[in-house]
Amino acid sequence: MRRKENVEKRLIESFKELAQKTTVDKMTIQEITDGAGVIRPTFYNHFQDKYQLLEYIFQSEVIGPVKPLIHNDMLDEAIVLIFVQMQKDKRFYGRVCRLEGQNSFESIVKNALYETLLDFIDEKSRNKVSRHKLLSHETLARYYSEFLGFIVIAWIRDGMIVSPQEMRDLFNYIKDHSLYEIIREME
Repeated sequence: MRRKENVEKRLIESFKELAQKTTVDKMTIQEITDGAGVIRPTFYNHFQDKYQLLEYIFQSEVIGPVKPLIHNDMLDEAIVLIFVQMQKDKRFYGRVCRLEGQNSFESIVKNALYETLLDFIDEKSRNKVSRHKLLSHETLARYYSEFLGFIVIAWIRDGMIVSPQEMRDLFNYIKDHSLYEIIREME
């Protein structure tokens, strides 16, 4: 088990190093494995492709640390931690955020948030059904993951200059106010 973790760690480090020099879509598996000091087939023992590796990095560095907070009803703290974790590796996330298309980083973020929020909603509302026919657990998780994912990506693209606490406050402000209220408050 220790050896597997060591290989994964080396693949992650190599991937992150390469991301500083080239875009993810131009990066090759051979370059990743060369940087990690392993042979190409070893990569496929751990990951299907470089996009799954990127997803693994996001899951382990951002979502993993956030899950215990979410499951302990510490949602505000979880939102701050998402931004703090990403800010720790600002340059890396700034680079991979440029990845678009079928395997975009935005879709990786939104899917990870969706799965996490769906687990939370299922856990907290076990055997409960909304009185609104179209408001399923899945719909609710998709709505909030799209919203949070959007502000995460916008924050990264803007250079992560706004503090994690301010991002939490923005999320809560938009979540707690109607569109009309927000428009009325604009100058």
